[in-house]
Amino acid sequence: MTPNREDYLKLILELGGDQQKINNKQIVAGLSVSAASVSEMLTKLVKEGLVAHTAYQGVQLTEAGLVSASNLLRKHRLWEVFLVEHLNYSWNEVHDDAEVLEHVTSEKLAQNLADYLGDPKQCPHGGVIPGAKEKVQEVKRMTLADYQVGDRIRIARVLDEKELLDYLVSLGIGIGDCYTITDCAAYEGPITIENETQSCSVSHKAAMTIFVDQI
Repeated sequence: MTPNREDYLKLILELGGDQQKINNKQIVAGLSVSAASVSEMLTKLVKEGLVAHTAYQGVQLTEAGLVSASNLLRKHRLWEVFLVEHLNYSWNEVHDDAEVLEHVTSEKLAQNLADYLGDPKQCPHGGVIPGAKEKVQEVKRMTLADYQVGDRIRIARVLDEKELLDYLVSLGIGIGDCYTITDCAAYEGPITIENETQSCSVSHKAAMTIFVDQI
């Protein structure tokens, strides 16, 4: 399987595609690619039996797709933990190097890495790290874009995408931060969130890839 196909499967899983339908718009936002490219790749993944498509609803991972995506995410997230904890990377710097390493990591190396790290259960971006041959079971959460003015939320997980992470760092947003939503602009405009130390506006595109807990 090519790295490009693996990245699509990984993103669909990160978006919750093991439990629900993921639409093309969410994938476009997560990978920062064109809608035409997404449609073309999803057609290939359907033919290969890795995702199932439902008209007007989106795609969901098949059993084969879930196994492949879980294995890839395990390797990727283990390397992220290693880079942050042992090589002084920040959470927005790890993606590109982990992306390279995941595709060349054997099962033995992944297990040795997990053992060395003390079998971590969560990556720096809040994602679950499955055990060897286990399927990823993310906590089912809604995104920041799903909430309304007045709701209080905690940032629980964000998609592991470099552009998004750089954007969040520029806003001073991190995993575990708590905010109150104070404004949701019309026509998919920015969402304003505030806490005791800051107020910032998050683009609707980014909000679709930020998973939160309501508090």
